[in-house]
Amino acid sequence: MIKTSVVILNWNGLPFLKKFLGDVMKYSLDQNTEVIIADNGSTDGSAEWLSANFKDAGFISTGQNLGFAGGYNYALKQIDSEYYVLLNTDIQVTEGWLSPLVRFMDENPDVASCQPKIRSYHQRDHFEYAGAAGGFIDKYGFTFCRGRIFGHVEKDFGQYDDAADIFWSTGACMIVRAKAWRECKGFDEDFFAHMEEVDLCWRFHNAGYRVCYLPQSFVYHVGGGSLPYESYLKTYLNFRNNLFLIYKNLPERDLHKILPARKNFNRLAALLFLLKGKTSNVKAVFRAHADFSKSLDKLREKRKLLRHNKEKDWGKLISNKSIVFEYFLKGNRTYRPWQP
Repeated sequence: MIKTSVVILNWNGLPFLKKFLGDVMKYSLDQNTEVIIADNGSTDGSAEWLSANFKDAGFISTGQNLGFAGGYNYALKQIDSEYYVLLNTDIQVTEGWLSPLVRFMDENPDVASCQPKIRSYHQRDHFEYAGAAGGFIDKYGFTFCRGRIFGHVEKDFGQYDDAADIFWSTGACMIVRAKAWRECKGFDEDFFAHMEEVDLCWRFHNAGYRVCYLPQSFVYHVGGGSLPYESYLKTYLNFRNNLFLIYKNLPERDLHKILPARKNFNRLAALLFLLKGKTSNVKAVFRAHADFSKSLDKLREKRKLLRHNKEKDWGKLISNKSIVFEYFLKGNRTYRPWQP
């Protein structure tokens, strides 16, 4: 059995494959590691190019675009290895990036997933938005990272060079223990894309696992490779999926006070979009709320399966402060002044 499978989910990412796949093969492939491209219904000639240029890479086709969540679920069911590495097409790996992650997982059997340091491809001395130095969440469901809060991304000068337990590891690049993935049943395909990794990591925690960040491994991320950061669809998915996340996972004692508050934050965001003239984003927020309401029956069934981990020290992982208040009213733009 292959120990580690590096799995790249591709949807019309041919330019990124041409730019970055060579380094992935060069710095990853060995007798204990395989590289697999899982094509998610691409129509840009990716499959033909891969067949002609990278015969050493494995290939799985979903046959259609199943989204980030569905695409990985489909692909990983067909892979028999101890560890999965989920890797975006728009990631540039570095020499020696993989072995620290594998070694860390070997030495820490209670860890379900771990991410490397994520730096920006375009601004290489800064962290990258999607993951940075490890993900957290506040009590209202707003996600943030060591190294990134809302749109403020920090320069990396070694302030997060300590390995750390985190709340969520980024789907852009993370190693996952296959046993934990199967136990927690992988991604929730109703998310389609965005925040599915946060939901999965919440379930990892509830199952008694840890989620970690390891700075000894680092990669560069272009970001926005599938959907531009300001797109209507990205706004819609982020707002809808955050409501999914909160409703599915919050304990009963918190749900009925947190969910209405989060909806009010979303309405405020819609107002700010309107004032900036971003009418498509306003529509995306209200569509997200409408579709969340339509999904409540299904979400209630999912909540019944929730096994909340009462032994977990959630105070170190879920901030009891509001990052909206800290960021916009108190001016705290970095993680350190108010870390959990």
